[in-house]
Amino acid sequence: MSVHKSDIKKVTTHQLQEMKSRGEKISMLTAYDYSMARILDAGGIDVLLVGDSASNVMAGNETTLPITLDHMIWHASSVVKAVERALVVVDIPFGSYQANSSEALRSAIRIMKESGAHAVKVEGGSEIKESVMRIISAGVPVMGHLGLTPQSIYKFGTYSVRAKEEAEAEKLIEDALLLESCGCFALVLEKIPSKLAEKVAQRLRIPVIGIGAGPKVDGQVLVVHDMLGITKDFKPRFLRRYADLNQVITEAVSHYIADVKSSSFPNDKESY
Repeated sequence: MSVHKSDIKKVTTHQLQEMKSRGEKISMLTAYDYSMARILDAGGIDVLLVGDSASNVMAGNETTLPITLDHMIWHASSVVKAVERALVVVDIPFGSYQANSSEALRSAIRIMKESGAHAVKVEGGSEIKESVMRIISAGVPVMGHLGLTPQSIYKFGTYSVRAKEEAEAEKLIEDALLLESCGCFALVLEKIPSKLAEKVAQRLRIPVIGIGAGPKVDGQVLVVHDMLGITKDFKPRFLRRYADLNQVITEAVSHYIADVKSSSFPNDKESY
């Protein structure tokens, strides 16, 4: 099977559903800026997530909580400008949809209108049912997110694996089915047991994207800075580093500094 379907000129929510139906895995990565998004899109990525993880990898915050709706719209606008093929999904940040469904709808509409994105993502299950239904009823596609939900980190107090106990696992399955019934077009499952994720993917008609949820789901997502080895301290079991750009960039900078200090840059050919 090819890495991606070259005949798909533009990935849509409908095409993601078709990919699940024919057993083609869905590739998804985060993106926060124009330059990186352009590279990822040209590489054939199916979905780009403008994640609230920008709070961590772009702004240096300990959690995702500090990032604002204005910040997310700014990042999303940059990504959308770069994309020709991928579906662009944007996290609605903490504090922008939890209060009530009216606030949730306003936030979703702002993201869609001001960034040009294609869909939004929210964390949670039954507790945000009304908000999810209201956003979808306005014509905005919604991706759900269950399992480890980073916006609730202070509630759980840990980033450890979720839904290991039977009661929590059953609640997760119920929430997954609920989100599907509300009209979500896809679901992210983060850091849950592989067998549970497989069960959810089999029961749901919509695509299930995993991060730390094993291989038996419909696709995978990683934070691009982690996957490319730009970040160094984050080392969860589920992360596979496909490059070590931290070392590559460090060596390039060191070489540049040495050339500047020695006056070998710029040379005659690099001068006017």
